[in-house]
Amino acid sequence: MSNFVFVLDTNKQPLDPIHPGQARRLLSSKKAAVYRRYPFTIILKHLSLEPNSTPSQINTSASLGVDPERSRRVKIDPGAKVTGLALLQGEKVIWGAELTHRGFAIRDALLTRRSFRRGRRSRKTRYRQARFLNRTRPQGWLPPSLLSRVENILTWVKRLIQFCPVSSIVPELVRFNTQLMPDPTRQKEGYQQGTLYQYEVREYVLEKWGRKCAYCGVENVPLEVEHIHPRSRGGSNRPSNLTLACVPCNQAKGNQDIRDFLSSKPDLLKRILSQAKRPLADAAAVNSTRYALLNALKKLGLPVTTGTGGQTKYNRAVQGVSKTHWHDAALVGETPQLQFLTNNPLLITAKGHGVRQRVITDKYGLPKQHRGRFKLSHGFKTGDIVKASIPKGKYAGHYDGLRIAIRTKPSFALYPKNGGKQFDTHCKYLNTIHKADGFAFSFVGGDSSSA
Repeated sequence: MSNFVFVLDTNKQPLDPIHPGQARRLLSSKKAAVYRRYPFTIILKHLSLEPNSTPSQINTSASLGVDPERSRRVKIDPGAKVTGLALLQGEKVIWGAELTHRGFAIRDALLTRRSFRRGRRSRKTRYRQARFLNRTRPQGWLPPSLLSRVENILTWVKRLIQFCPVSSIVPELVRFNTQLMPDPTRQKEGYQQGTLYQYEVREYVLEKWGRKCAYCGVENVPLEVEHIHPRSRGGSNRPSNLTLACVPCNQAKGNQDIRDFLSSKPDLLKRILSQAKRPLADAAAVNSTRYALLNALKKLGLPVTTGTGGQTKYNRAVQGVSKTHWHDAALVGETPQLQFLTNNPLLITAKGHGVRQRVITDKYGLPKQHRGRFKLSHGFKTGDIVKASIPKGKYAGHYDGLRIAIRTKPSFALYPKNGGKQFDTHCKYLNTIHKADGFAFSFVGGDSSSA
């Protein structure tokens, strides 16, 4: 089952999303046209259809069998690396997506630029003293790596509002308490007790270790939270001392020290100890942006209600839904028993809009190559999604949904959807089907493209 299709009327006003089968019938009968590929949206060609049209052809909401007055909610499960998005119509999940952020890539690029600049200053201006903390920042300032995360989510919420009559927004206002996470009983013992006791800590450990056994790597089996340094030998409940283990591995380790248990596997021991010391970067990113995201969503003018991470996990356990980001988004907040009408979410990856850096540098920060100053060539832009009809040559054939990279010459590079080797073709064989907007798109089935 695919995501439902967004529909616009002749005045570009959003209507209720419709089933993909009905969208195909409207397109094949030329009563509608494709308005946008990602998310897939059609636009009606006439205010009303023929007099003998069925009600389902005239009223898109009636075809769903859902009361048009039922609420349409956008639910959000923010994450440091991946954010889940879900669109609900009443108790039915009709559209889902997973948005992959590029915050850590931005952070690495800024760190590289900083090292280059410091290197140049030390070589060319040895007399200048280093300057630190000499710039004031406005209240609520976020570093670019975190700000991009908020803006990516806001961009897609606005798109959903543009293509669907959304009535409310429900984000998950998750908060990892990094002071109480090391030891939930440090103070205020009832803080995380009750039905949702320690759900946030367990969720963090599951994400950190990839939901698989740290010792044997098995997946999709019951996993237990295991102490790397046993508590009977003075180990703590800090997340840096917790890992995941399947039942056989946990029983085999018992209260042994991990160095004794893995004495015959030094590489595995080194990897586990290294990963255990990984800082709480993901938790810090979520904590730093939760209120910035909430305030940005409130400015959209729609009612905003929030849910907690423990509540989401509780809903998932009660309803027996598998763990994915877009499933978690649908389960945010107060949630009745849901009916999932789609199982093929849109996978979105933030790619940015190019770089302004005009000089490519080597590992020492010295100029190696100069970039061109053009953004467009022959009406195309790097990141556009095109369809190609190549009449002859080694790559003759018809291609759909390929990403291109432009050059100064009219021969552009095309990137196959299956990740194969790129090839070149003349721009006269190309037709744009989706303009570059800073995101890459794919589906679980493997059909992919970028923009």
